[in-house]
Amino acid sequence: MTVRKGKKLTISIQEHMAIDVCPGPIRPIRQISAYFPRLSPTGEPLSPNPAASLSAHSPGGGACGVGSGGLLSPLLSAPRGGALSLASSVDTSVDIQSSDSDDCTALGTLEFELHYEKATSSLHCTILRAKGLKPMDFNGLSDPYVKLHLLPGACKANKLKTKIVRNSLNPVWNETLTYVGITEEDMHRKTLRLSVCDEDKLTHNEFIGESRVALRRVKPDQTKRFYTCLEHPPPLPSPTAMGAALRGISCYLREWENEQLQCLEERGRILISLQFLPPPTEGDGEGQRGGLYVGVQRCAHLAAMDVNGFSDPYVKTYLKPDVKKKSKHKTAVIKKTLNPEFNEEFFYEISLSELVRKTLEVTVWDYDLGRSNDFIGGVCLSCQSQGDALRHWMDCLRNNGQKLERWHVLTNELPQSTGQE
Repeated sequence: MTVRKGKKLTISIQEHMAIDVCPGPIRPIRQISAYFPRLSPTGEPLSPNPAASLSAHSPGGGACGVGSGGLLSPLLSAPRGGALSLASSVDTSVDIQSSDSDDCTALGTLEFELHYEKATSSLHCTILRAKGLKPMDFNGLSDPYVKLHLLPGACKANKLKTKIVRNSLNPVWNETLTYVGITEEDMHRKTLRLSVCDEDKLTHNEFIGESRVALRRVKPDQTKRFYTCLEHPPPLPSPTAMGAALRGISCYLREWENEQLQCLEERGRILISLQFLPPPTEGDGEGQRGGLYVGVQRCAHLAAMDVNGFSDPYVKTYLKPDVKKKSKHKTAVIKKTLNPEFNEEFFYEISLSELVRKTLEVTVWDYDLGRSNDFIGGVCLSCQSQGDALRHWMDCLRNNGQKLERWHVLTNELPQSTGQE
C-alpha cells in the first residue's frame, strides 16, 4: 500500500478486517470431546488426537506433541501427578501417595485409614485429621466432627460419630470407629460415606463436606490410608427445572432406583453361635447334657421401628417342627437401641439324628407396650437353607463339640410357622 505525500492515510475495509480478525495464524477450535477422557478396555486413557497420543508414548512425548501443531488433550496437557484416571473420575478418594490439585480443596481435606478384619467381620475406620476446613462460625473457625454411614443402608442404624474438636480448621482426631457384622459381600457392594460437620449448640449443625469410598478398594486384613478432598453432596434433580420428557425419564429412573434399594433392603444382622454336644457316655461328663446350644450374641444395624428412630429389640428362637410347643426361648428386651448385645445361650436336648430333620428359626422383634410387637427380621437354619445359613448349620452338625459363630443377614419375610405375637 502506497500513500502520496500530503494525503490522508486511508485503510480499506478489507485491510481493516484482515488486521483485526487475523492477527496471527489460525488455530483449530477445540471440540467438546477433547474435554472428556476416553478410556480403553485396558483402562489406559486415549487421546482424541492420534498425533498427541503417539507423542505421549514416545520418548520425547512432550516436545513432539507441541511441535506437531496438534491440539493436546486435557489428559496429556494436565500437570504431572494430576492426570485423570478411571478411579479418580468415579471415586472421589485417592491414596495418600498421590497428589491433588489445589482447586478441589475449597472445603478442606480429610485423612483416614480403613482396615477390614475378616476373622471378626469388622471394619475399623480410623479418622486421623482434617486440613484447611471451611470456616463455619463467626470467629472464622469451626467445631468439626466426622459422621460415618454405610450406603446403601438405614442411616440411623449404621451411623458412627467422632468426638468434636473445638475452634479448629485443622482438627486431629486419631479416633477409631468400628462396624461389626460386615461380610465380604458388603465389602464388594457397599460404600462408606464420611461427612464432616460443624457443631452448633444453638442452631442445627452445619454440613461442611463429604467424601465417599467404595469398600471394594480395601483388601482384607490390610490397612489402607486415604487422603481425600471434601466435596458437596450430589445435587438432587429439580422437577421444575426439567422439561416434560426429562421429567418422565427422571421419574422412571427414580422408581427403578427405589426398586433396586428395596431388593437390597436389610433388616439388620445377628450374630449366632451353634454348638452340638453328643450325649455323654457312662462315667464321662457328669452333669452335662447332650444337645444343641444356641447362643444369641448381638445384633447390628437393626431397622428402626419406633417413632424415635430406635427399637426395643429382643430375640426368639424356635426348633421346628415343635409338636409340644416347648422349643420357644426368648431373650431380654434391650431398650432404645439398634445395636443390642444379648450374650444369652439356650439349650435344646436333642440327638444328632433328630437335629438333622429340624429347622432353627431365629426372629428379632420390637417390643411395644399395649399393642402387638413389631417383627424386625429373621433367619432360618436347616439342611434346606441356602448360603451362609446352610454352611453354618452343616458345620455345626459335622463338628461336634465345637462352638461356631457367624453373622447372618435378617430377612424381612416373617416365617409362616412363627406368626405375629
